[in-house]
Amino acid sequence: MATDPRLARIPDPRRTAASPQPPPPPPPSQIQQQSLGGYDGANDRDTNGLHENEQSTFKLKFCTVCASNQNRSMEAHLRLSLADYPVLSFGTGSLVRLPGPSITQPNVYPFNSTSYEEMYQELSAKDPRLYRANGLLAMLERNLSVKRGPERWQDWPIGKPRVDHQKDRGSKGSEGGVVDVVITCEERCWDAVVDNLLERGSPLNRPVHVINVDIKDNHEEALVGGRAILELAESLNVAAQEERQALEGNTSFDDRVPEILAEWQERWPQLPALWTLCWL
Repeated sequence: MATDPRLARIPDPRRTAASPQPPPPPPPSQIQQQSLGGYDGANDRDTNGLHENEQSTFKLKFCTVCASNQNRSMEAHLRLSLADYPVLSFGTGSLVRLPGPSITQPNVYPFNSTSYEEMYQELSAKDPRLYRANGLLAMLERNLSVKRGPERWQDWPIGKPRVDHQKDRGSKGSEGGVVDVVITCEERCWDAVVDNLLERGSPLNRPVHVINVDIKDNHEEALVGGRAILELAESLNVAAQEERQALEGNTSFDDRVPEILAEWQERWPQLPALWTLCWL
């Protein structure tokens, strides 16, 4: 088809028509990205509140000890566990001995292998009236709600995780098998604990305060002693928290223990106390 070349210089109105403008780009996203913190920490989240919360929830780990891990140590174990303290309990005797029908006929059981439930069932079958009257059955009912059975201090593998004791009261926090404070309930038990720690040779090189609170071995005195031990534990824990804050995480409150114990003794003069610093 022929075309006039002169018309080539005349723009074609169809080609010069304004083409529609493209739509404007979408506005930038309104989602604000959270800052991950500056390199110098200027924008980092303040963790002081979290640190203070950790300090306020810090708890010393306790261990209570009597001769048979039945009466005094178990009452204190229960009291401490109800106050959310990590706690273990032991006996220092060669065997577990409970009163029988006469002074020459005690009920004797081995440590570590006999449960409180087994003792309860046996005594209930022997003479339920006698053992209900002298408080043994009630004591065992309390004990079996705390842990499985009596443990012997000398057989305790210090530092070994207690994976088989997760159902014990006070097990949370004491799973590592170490404690900060040992509280015995009789001077001969205190002697046995201190002698045994010396024999072990402190393989963990970890300090432990060993305190004796002399409590008579009956149900009434055990209740009084349990309250006194809990009060002492609270005072020790407050001091440990203060020292932990002052020393930024350390818990060296050793120098304050004699003063704390002296103040506690003034409030509980009927419960003579001893103290020494040993090593696990």
